[in-house]
Amino acid sequence: MPASTRLRFLLNRARNINVSSVTDRARQAARTHGRSTASVVCDMLWQAGFHGVGFQDYVDYDFAILNRRERATYMTSPFSHQLAQKFDDPAFRHLFHDKAKFNAVFDSFLGREWMTAEPGNADKLEAFGRRKGVLITKEPMGRAGHGVHRYTASRVGDWAGFHRGLLERGETLIEENITQHRDLAAFCAGTVNTTRVTAFFDGHTVHILSMAQKFGRGEVSDQNLAGGFYVMLDERGHAVGAGYDSRGNIYSHHPESGLRVADFQLPMFDEVVAFIDKVARVVPGIRYVGWDIALTPAGPVLVEGNWAAGVYENKPTASGVRTGTKARFLEVVGRP
Repeated sequence: MPASTRLRFLLNRARNINVSSVTDRARQAARTHGRSTASVVCDMLWQAGFHGVGFQDYVDYDFAILNRRERATYMTSPFSHQLAQKFDDPAFRHLFHDKAKFNAVFDSFLGREWMTAEPGNADKLEAFGRRKGVLITKEPMGRAGHGVHRYTASRVGDWAGFHRGLLERGETLIEENITQHRDLAAFCAGTVNTTRVTAFFDGHTVHILSMAQKFGRGEVSDQNLAGGFYVMLDERGHAVGAGYDSRGNIYSHHPESGLRVADFQLPMFDEVVAFIDKVARVVPGIRYVGWDIALTPAGPVLVEGNWAAGVYENKPTASGVRTGTKARFLEVVGRP
């Protein structure tokens, strides 16, 4: 990056920095790794300004204990964002932003029925709900688990009122609940535990760049905001260590089931790889995607696709692994 461009970038970051947020994150990292808050703040700012490391990346992936060579192996949020900006055509991003449009495009890969709540179709919603028993509602433009809710049809007494409430709250996408594979349900049956597969389509071949398994805590979503956590998977779908979240917690065992996270093996691994190869070709203008899939007894189904893929990486204090996955990204995608 030219010096003038880097300077403009740094000045922009400085103008928009949330000082209290940075300090809180630095304090958390300093407490965890036995360093002074002041030294961590300085290091975080240096890493953000000159090496493209997000503040939360720094905390989540234990940068406070990594050396320069180890840090350079990690994917970071700013670097991932650059890839998305380069390889995901703005003309098609709306198909991934809007969950209802996404479902329409990828309907054959969802493995479940769905509908949208619209004025005048309360009877259709009632019939759908009574037939399915459990309803998952979503705000079409929600992100990171926001706007996802679960309702039991037998508890709905007034379907017209329920329908009206969904419209008022913007929960207009309704799906049937996914029945997950027993190996996933064993860890947490109350949440559909999804697998994040980050992939790149080069126009000919679909490359899997990284995989992570997310685990919920009984809520409708397995996202961090709902108490969820994740563990990175190796090239054959096996957990590389303990699980972790962005709240500073490490999970050697799942809190609900007691199962050891490091023992997890993604079932139907070959089927997952073949499935990703198919879905990644549907919208070829969106080439860099974080796919969230669920494993059912019949095979993988698609939950959603994220054109801004986000970052899932190794956490040294959870896995003992002090290197990240950036080499794989550079090998396949190159530098933006």
